[in-house]
Amino acid sequence: MLKDLFVAKKCFKLVCGAGNEDAAEVEKLVALYSLAGCNFFDLCAKPEIVDAAKRGLAYAGICDDRYLSVSVGIQGDPHVSKAAINQNLCKNCSACRKVCLQNAIQDNESSHFVNKTRCIGCGKCISVCPFGAISITSEFKDLKEVLPPLIAKGIDCIELHALGENEQEVEDKWNDINSCFDGLLSICIDRSKLGNEKLLKRVNRMLECRKPNSTIIQADGAPMSGGDDDFKTTLQTVATAEIFQNAKLPVFILLSGGTNSKSTELAKQCGIVAHGVAIGSYARKIVRKYIDREDFLENKDVFNEALIIAKNLVDTSLKYMG
Repeated sequence: MLKDLFVAKKCFKLVCGAGNEDAAEVEKLVALYSLAGCNFFDLCAKPEIVDAAKRGLAYAGICDDRYLSVSVGIQGDPHVSKAAINQNLCKNCSACRKVCLQNAIQDNESSHFVNKTRCIGCGKCISVCPFGAISITSEFKDLKEVLPPLIAKGIDCIELHALGENEQEVEDKWNDINSCFDGLLSICIDRSKLGNEKLLKRVNRMLECRKPNSTIIQADGAPMSGGDDDFKTTLQTVATAEIFQNAKLPVFILLSGGTNSKSTELAKQCGIVAHGVAIGSYARKIVRKYIDREDFLENKDVFNEALIIAKNLVDTSLKYMG
């Protein structure tokens, strides 16, 4: 059972991207990281993406002890947002394309455009555009319509990205999730807008309707910032996890947001007892040149080269846990 992974402190979660709607990429990532030892996969909340993940597991030939989660969020949450480029303002300078880890920014004759299937809403493109040509918009999802077909497919967990300041929307969506799903739930949350006190108040309110140890807190230190592999990048992850550990909440703590190969090592050095680690941007980045190949799943040499890299990340991360 999924819960057993957290009890044993042996959960490695690959974040494919809450906004990643590229089914081919998801299939490749799940196939690769499942064979590398990853046992938990975070997916965009769309049936076709869950199906792609299942194809990846089938390719790997490992379905036992592998678990799928889907992510949803509130308005303004970057994880459920997409970038758009104003064609009248774009000067085709390529600054945005150079920083996009998802290769979601593509060319037409005179400017760039966003492939929304690949965009995960990280906002890196906005921060580097010198012309103010890029904006981010949230994609609203009615959970009462979105979740039933996903639950029917046998998902193992639902994660709510409870980032932002709208307490009522968080409460409403949390209630919607609890009313239709009785499995393990995850709360992905950071302190960028709430601060420590408000952060704990929100989480405690959300836990009122939950049984002890039926909820994961994904301590999102710096969301979607894990492109580099150093201790500084993952520092906020560990600091955020410490807030929940000190509060002694009856939850499982999952390191996230800026995570890399150093995250669990730093957590151990700081006395943080995490039950698992979730790695997204960094895990995808280190195998990007392989999974972007059309022949990735057919070319055994290419696949195995990527597998060595992925397995090293999983093994290194799990070594410092427990």
